[in-house]
Amino acid sequence: MKNYELLAIFKPNLDAEEVDKAIEKINSIIVEFGGSVASTDKAGRKKLAYEIQNFRDGFFTTTVLSLPADKVAEFKRQLRLNDNVLRTMFMEVAEKASV
Repeated sequence: MKNYELLAIFKPNLDAEEVDKAIEKINSIIVEFGGSVASTDKAGRKKLAYEIQNFRDGFFTTTVLSLPADKVAEFKRQLRLNDNVLRTMFMEVAEKASV
């Protein structure tokens, strides 16, 4: 399994409870695919650089996770299907090189 970092921007019209439910839904999908969630950081509501779906701000969260490589494409598809998510950035976390 590889380590990944997921930055997700949720719609600003959700209240805190709905955002927590959306995060839990994403975390349950990760576990369902045989992965694990190391940590989830809620950065809060921030202004966007440009309008996305007529929203000027969004609720930012960062999740560090492990996921089997063969499940990554399906996980990204599940993220795109989630109506509460405005944007995602899914990155592989590389091991730091020792000097």
